[in-house]
Amino acid sequence: MLEQSVALCDADHLLGARILLRSAFETVAVLIYLNQITRKVLEGTLDFHDFSDKTATLLLGSRDDSTPHKSLNIVTILEKCDARYPGMRDLYAKLSESAHPNYEGMAIGYSDVDRESNVVNYRNKWQTMYGQSHLQAVELCISVFCDEYNEEWPEAFEELERWIEGNDAALEATKLGA
Repeated sequence: MLEQSVALCDADHLLGARILLRSAFETVAVLIYLNQITRKVLEGTLDFHDFSDKTATLLLGSRDDSTPHKSLNIVTILEKCDARYPGMRDLYAKLSESAHPNYEGMAIGYSDVDRESNVVNYRNKWQTMYGQSHLQAVELCISVFCDEYNEEWPEAFEELERWIEGNDAALEATKLGA
């Protein structure tokens, strides 16, 4: 997604670039949230079976009823991620403003209003508005992903494997349907 976002940015198609960047931040947010709930199991603040339900919902959830799990709201996930990466939710909100047919997505991105003369001049302003900051946001997304995927996730996953091995008997005794 980020490669395509940069390609669109380079081609002066900033609206599409921002929409793809927004999607990339959603994907990174899911990874952060997964790492967070894994740590909660290890800390003893989240029951493993609840963790299992959350991961099933996280990975198998849908909004179109194509699975029996209702997907989690991405804004809820982003709010949890914001504790680790302050500003992430606000950046996502700004990207969302571009993606939706509202004031920015419909008017600001495509027009200048001269209220004194009651004239609207139409033009594509996305590159002017976000050309400079877009690549910085892409770099931020890559940096957060690399930290979570290369550092946090392997360590948390290995600790979770050891935790499961050490708690195997208790987990078997408490699993649903037992």
